[in-house]
Amino acid sequence: MSTQIILPHGGYRGLLTYRKSDIIFQGTVVFTRRFLHQGDRTIDQMVQAARSGKQNIIEGSEASATSKETEIKLTNVAKASLEELLEDYLDYLKTHQLAEWAKNSEKGLAARRLGREGTWETLQPHFEKKSSEVTANLMVSLIRQCTYLLARQIAHLEEDFKRHGGIRERMYAARNEARAEDWGKVAYSRLAGANSTAELDAKLMAMTAELRRMAFSIKKRKGWLPPPSP
Repeated sequence: MSTQIILPHGGYRGLLTYRKSDIIFQGTVVFTRRFLHQGDRTIDQMVQAARSGKQNIIEGSEASATSKETEIKLTNVAKASLEELLEDYLDYLKTHQLAEWAKNSEKGLAARRLGREGTWETLQPHFEKKSSEVTANLMVSLIRQCTYLLARQIAHLEEDFKRHGGIRERMYAARNEARAEDWGKVAYSRLAGANSTAELDAKLMAMTAELRRMAFSIKKRKGWLPPPSP
């Protein structure tokens, strides 16, 4: 049987979206510790949104083994959580009268480059030492890159689901393959029981007639038969 029911899954650490979401989570923990007052409810909201982005990517990857629908749903939740977090950083810049760097400005391009190429090890010093304006803008750039990639990931998952379906379709295909294998064994056994060439040919003709009746029944059930002549 060639149809695989449980597909390879759980490779989230290889996803660029996961790696970026991990940087976003760790960076948010540092940002809220450095720049928000202890007891501010925004701290929990931002950290939980960042964590939700990362964890839902993980859960979606694990769920892909049995449910593409769940993987798509959880990846969407991850994207929505990071969009919420993005708004928190933009609000911080506005309420503290700090500049939001234009996408193609010199600073904006530098932030985008750091976000594309950086790892947590290379970006951590920026989060630990730079000003709140620099750190918030770097995070804005990182989140926008991650949500863009998540949108592409979701589109790919949806297209894959349209083409190949989910576990129900794979189980149906596997059952059909098993039935075909069993029928093939039965057919071979019936033919192998012939005691002469003439008997073998007779059995083959009988089986052919049986297959034709089965094919006719399928065509009738599916509405594939031509309409009767007037």
